[in-house]
Amino acid sequence: MVMKQPYRFRAILFDLDGTLTDPFVGISRSVNYALTQIGHPPLGDEELRGWIGPSLHASFEQVLGDPRLADQAVAHYRQRYWEIGMFENSVFPGIPELLSDLRAAGIRLFVATSKIRPPTERILAHFGLRTYFEAIAAVDPDDRDGNKAMVIASLLPRLGIDRGWAVMVGDTIYDITGARAHRMPCIAVTYGYGAYRDLYLAAPLALADSVTALRHLVLE
Repeated sequence: MVMKQPYRFRAILFDLDGTLTDPFVGISRSVNYALTQIGHPPLGDEELRGWIGPSLHASFEQVLGDPRLADQAVAHYRQRYWEIGMFENSVFPGIPELLSDLRAAGIRLFVATSKIRPPTERILAHFGLRTYFEAIAAVDPDDRDGNKAMVIASLLPRLGIDRGWAVMVGDTIYDITGARAHRMPCIAVTYGYGAYRDLYLAAPLALADSVTALRHLVLE
């Protein structure tokens, strides 16, 4: 299901993982590296898909059942991810062109991610995307929750416009609920890692099943 009516926004907040880039290889390998380092068996691909979007610490704690073990796992994860995993990643086809055209149309662009800032900055720079964005909001390294509403809140003073003229674009229900906490609409992309049913039931402004569909909603 994709709504066909284009919307006119003055600012767009983009999620990173599963929206701008496909991080599955790097994240899944880093998660399993961390788990095996503390003696836990690796997870299968289907289970690992659910790790893209939620808080990393919360995901480890859910599997391990111990916040102290989760702390250790996060440290192992970051060791591998920062060295290798963040580059085991790819930009979704059509994203660079969309960002360029949005900027040319005078639309202000931001990143709102539940990742921490250093890898976010490095990923965007590595793939040549950083220059498109006016500002980046990420979480603190010690933040265990990765609350998307708080991430979005940190960008609101930069917008300088009514929130109805801004939109969040992301691939999970956390993007939808985070935007809704600030009375901001959200377009959910279904080409990422959120379950389609969950996204549909969360009632975003629109669903986009491809970058082409997203382009139509925000630009054409």
